[in-house]
Amino acid sequence: MPALTFVTAHDIASIRTMAGLATPMALRVAVTLGLPDRLRGDGVSTEQVATELNVSPVALELLLGHLATLGIVERASTGHRTTDYGASLCADADNGLVNFLHLDMAGGRAEMALVELLHSITTGGAAYPRRHGQDFWADLARFPHLRESFDQQMTHRFRDQVPQILAGYDWGRFPTVVDVGGGHGTLLAAILAAHPRMRGHLVDLEPTADGARGTFAAQRLADRAQVTAGSFFDPLPRGADAYLLCDILHDWDDDGAHRILGRCVEAVPPTGRVLVIEPVGGRRDSTGFDLAMLAIFGGRERRIDELDALAAAHGLTLDAVTDVSDQRCLLEFRLAATG
Repeated sequence: MPALTFVTAHDIASIRTMAGLATPMALRVAVTLGLPDRLRGDGVSTEQVATELNVSPVALELLLGHLATLGIVERASTGHRTTDYGASLCADADNGLVNFLHLDMAGGRAEMALVELLHSITTGGAAYPRRHGQDFWADLARFPHLRESFDQQMTHRFRDQVPQILAGYDWGRFPTVVDVGGGHGTLLAAILAAHPRMRGHLVDLEPTADGARGTFAAQRLADRAQVTAGSFFDPLPRGADAYLLCDILHDWDDDGAHRILGRCVEAVPPTGRVLVIEPVGGRRDSTGFDLAMLAIFGGRERRIDELDALAAAHGLTLDAVTDVSDQRCLLEFRLAATG
């Protein structure tokens, strides 16, 4: 018989803390109500804030009490006020937390799919439609404010990664690059700015594509950066030296990933390359984020062998794997018939 394992009271308390939903939901509700911004300064009474927000003063006091325990707010003679620590949840903090937590922004709304994680584990599919009535991408198409906040989230997420990705790979090898699903063009703009002889072509849906046009115009790259509004499930611009898929495949199940890779192979010339940048399972991934990708999209952070197998089905051979940042790898594929 296996030896008995004695669980201490500290262990039980630790597990309760990890499993408890009160704290993560309190933070999300606080951000959604805008409390960190509203309570800046010398402090505001619970009754005044409750009246302004049309919420229950008794319930709001309970929420503020827990936020005080967390160090987000503190009591003052005039009520509650946001601490320096809590100011990281203000709208102008520019750290991505508001989008991640706000229940009516793309990030925060998507995270709520994890409430239905049992469905994903049981079926292997996304839980987002079970939670919200339609899949993530249909939600973005239906609600423009979600599309806008998603684009902002992607731009912010890459802001610190772009210099690493730029320095970690020889982008100057390619005279032309098509950025497939390139968002607002943050990465492509950085690549073009660093390599004045390169030309780029970004493909994404409107209004994201219009945002990319604005990025290129603002950085005086419009003469070298073309933008096409369209889906990566449709035919892509043909003949570029490289087709870049950055944080794309992990958003899709195998069927969706195959369709995207198929469009890239249709468009790439015999000597071209397909470049996949994303977290890689067992190498540059996070187990928690892996579950989020499953619950939100029905996707996952695939291992190198899984990405290799996906690509091989389309006649692609893996040439190299490069750690381009502390969070992402770049996998370079070529058509199997080329040297």
